[in-house]
Amino acid sequence: MTAPHIVDPATVLGEALSDASPDLMRHLLQTMINALLSADADAVIGAEWGQPSPDRVTHRNGYRHRDLDTRAGTIDVAIPKLRQGTYFPEWLLERRKRSEAALITVIADCYLAGVSTRRMDKLVKTLGIHALSKSQVSRMAAELDEHVNQFRHRSLAEAGPFTFVAADALTMKVREGGRVVNTVVLIATGVNGDGRREVLGLQTATAETGSAWNAFFADLVSRGLTGVQLVTSDAHAGLKDAIAANLPGASWQRCRTHYAANLMSVTPKSMWPAVKAMLHSVYDQPTAADVHAQFDRALDYVVEKLPAVAEHLDTARADILAFTEFPKDVWSQIWSNNPNERLNREIRRRTDSVGIFPNRDAIIRLVGGVLAEQTDEWAEGRRYLGLEVLARSRMRVLPATEEEVATDNFIALSA
Repeated sequence: MTAPHIVDPATVLGEALSDASPDLMRHLLQTMINALLSADADAVIGAEWGQPSPDRVTHRNGYRHRDLDTRAGTIDVAIPKLRQGTYFPEWLLERRKRSEAALITVIADCYLAGVSTRRMDKLVKTLGIHALSKSQVSRMAAELDEHVNQFRHRSLAEAGPFTFVAADALTMKVREGGRVVNTVVLIATGVNGDGRREVLGLQTATAETGSAWNAFFADLVSRGLTGVQLVTSDAHAGLKDAIAANLPGASWQRCRTHYAANLMSVTPKSMWPAVKAMLHSVYDQPTAADVHAQFDRALDYVVEKLPAVAEHLDTARADILAFTEFPKDVWSQIWSNNPNERLNREIRRRTDSVGIFPNRDAIIRLVGGVLAEQTDEWAEGRRYLGLEVLARSRMRVLPATEEEVATDNFIALSA
């Protein structure tokens, strides 16, 4: 299928020759590649651009631009976007180029540092690394570190406001001071102003402490994180304090999956099925009022038979039901960290290949590469939340103080 609406060969060649451009080859190559992409997208759509056809399955929706390095120089590739579904030219561009290169440099770094095992040796040979010098590894690492540092320290102001944020920590092994120790990787994701997810930040810390989380969120705020209405995470005390200190006005949602595991620790094993079913019945209600009513019934059910469970539930009530302040359309996306599980699995898939990292910079290089590529994929895919429901989520009822109730009957809203 051709794309006559994109390029007219005679016109393009005539303009290029008349201009006597020194970048003639690069200009022609860019024009030809973009014409091929348009024709390829037409084949996926089932119709040429602007032409009616009974075989059409969707329509164009603009372009997203990528730089492509060629022997003729760097060219601007315009990848057609679709209203439904996605189009990506796998034959021209690689989705995970940076993260795969990061994996190679980290493994090579381990190999040269003398911390490799038999499994590492086998993996190195599988990747085709047989004789890398330290200077080669340094050059590869420097290029990747530049990409990762730009990603980690980019401004968040233009993409905001970030209505919903999720925070999590992963533990990894690193060699420090001649011994293997655990280090934690702090990660935050958010839903931006366009309704798409993106990774907000990445840091390593010696342990998951309050000061580590406080420094992490302070960095996010300094880079432009604003408009946060809800943060979802587990119940780490230092994390809660960091949220309160750096994001005043934001609610905190205790991850329902983590909480269920915490609740089982005070529940007799024989009662696990009943208590789990009871807890699920709370989340299955259709409205916020019904959720709270069912929670009250659950408390009445366990208060005499399982007083420890009742106390645990009553203490956590506000934290695990914070999602009810928002439209039901977003409940499944905000009441747990489960949406981040696929991201965590991808990180583990890459880091498990390394095992023990030679230093923290290697962790940042590999994990940062994976997160940067994931953010690109989210930006190219469909919206995580619709703009209409996102706007409604920014308008939530705030509890009024006694003085406000006495003098003003208007509902306080936060935008």
